[in-house]
Amino acid sequence: MTIMQSETVHRSAYTSILPVTLADIEGASARIGGHIARTPFVRSSSLSDHTGHSVHLKLETHQPIGAFKLRGAMNAILSLVDAQRRRGLVTASTGNHGRAVAYAARELGVPAIVCMSSLVPANKVDAIRALDAEVRIVGVSQDDAQDEVERLVEARGLTAIPPFDNVDVVAGQGTIGLEILKDIPDLATVLVPLSGGGLAGGIAVAVKTLRPQARLVGVCMERGAAMHASIAAGRPVAVREEETLADSLGGGVGLSNRVTFPLCSSLLDDVILLNESEIAEGIRHAWRAEGEKVEGGGAVGMAAILARKVALSGPTAVIVSGGNIDPKLHQRIIEGADA
Repeated sequence: MTIMQSETVHRSAYTSILPVTLADIEGASARIGGHIARTPFVRSSSLSDHTGHSVHLKLETHQPIGAFKLRGAMNAILSLVDAQRRRGLVTASTGNHGRAVAYAARELGVPAIVCMSSLVPANKVDAIRALDAEVRIVGVSQDDAQDEVERLVEARGLTAIPPFDNVDVVAGQGTIGLEILKDIPDLATVLVPLSGGGLAGGIAVAVKTLRPQARLVGVCMERGAAMHASIAAGRPVAVREEETLADSLGGGVGLSNRVTFPLCSSLLDDVILLNESEIAEGIRHAWRAEGEKVEGGGAVGMAAILARKVALSGPTAVIVSGGNIDPKLHQRIIEGADA
């Protein structure tokens, strides 16, 4: 079945029940095309030999901010009316989304405030400040940072750009799925980092609508896997946020989640959890075998393959979501440390 035939058969079924549709993602692709990179999608000889299947890496590390988050943030901001942008933007972030909002805000000439917890690594905080955004460090969790966002929206009338639970943000992330299917129409499996579900949900909508037989596998760390816990419970639940090499996958999904929980619970075929040693091995593999400096959250797909926690059945896409790792931490891991 070709992509176009699949779209004709399955588009109506998905768009009638899900909060984000293929049309939303196609619209986002047209909107952000001149503002983001169409990132490399390269075959990994080492992982292909390891699995006996063709494994390709989608290198979102090559976005201008070093992470996929620019897609969703740019689409959400460009979707606002001028009056909303002029009021100023505010967001909560574990690092990469804040950097994306700061980058987009500077490109579009509007002010931005990024609220983060004390768990966010210093290199990510410094990168956001370098993009001229105001940074506020609040509390010890993503929820604490989100409380500050809501206070600023109420007190100052700022426009919030949610990190994941937003149709425009999810649609922007879903453009990765369109790009993958253009390069590998016979795609069998996608391994995607799983946090709040914006990336996994967006890609899942694109892939499952156009190629429903493909498997979507979310990959997360064992420490504080909020979406995994929520799917298991059948509803969004709170988890304790912990320090992890996959810091960009930290934070909750929001107890009032309306977009990404239904997408992930409906469309993901499986969720894999990794320990810290397995994540470290993914980081080392990315550097030694693929020549890529990758943060823990971006390395989890490769790590799942290396740990033999996923069975592949054909052409596979691994989403390498970000490369914004602290240089000193990266060096320690390359030298053999697990943290």
